[in-house]
This record gives sequence, C-alpha cells and structure tokens, in this order.
Amino acid sequence: MNRVEINELVSVTAMGFKKDLAAYPRRMVYQGATYEFLDAGLRCLIRQGGRIAEILTLSDGRANYRLRSDNHGGNWTLLSITA
Repeated sequence: MNRVEINELVSVTAMGFKKDLAAYPRRMVYQGATYEFLDAGLRCLIRQGGRIAEILTLSDGRANYRLRSDNHGGNWTLLSITA
C-alpha cells in the first residue's frame, strides 16, 4: 500500500452520524474531486495544551483517508491517502 502525505485543508460537504450520534464526514471535496466515504472509521482525540484535535480514518472502498478536525468539525485537514 502506498501512502501519500497531503496535509491540506479540504471541504467537508456532508456529515453522517454513528449509532452513538458521533458525527463524521460522509463526503469531502479535494482538488475539485468529490470523495464519498462508506462509514465511520477509527477516531482518535488528541489534546495538546488547551487545544483538542480529532483524527479520523475513513474509506471510500478503494483507499483510506486520514482527516483531522481542529475546530469541532469546522476546519478539516486531509493528512494522507493510502491506496
């Protein structure tokens, strides 16, 4: 599997909810292409000083995507794509 580090802001255009009502991205736009995610993946909360970030691993069925939310879902950064 090849992993490409991206580290760029993306637009999340749809959100989904797990059974416990935790929100996760269902669709994002990166460089003009739209990616639809199948389901919520792994979720990790990171606390650094007074800041909290959330890192999610999602899949569209072909590749895995790591996204970071710094602002309770307001700003999303695509960290990497593994295909």
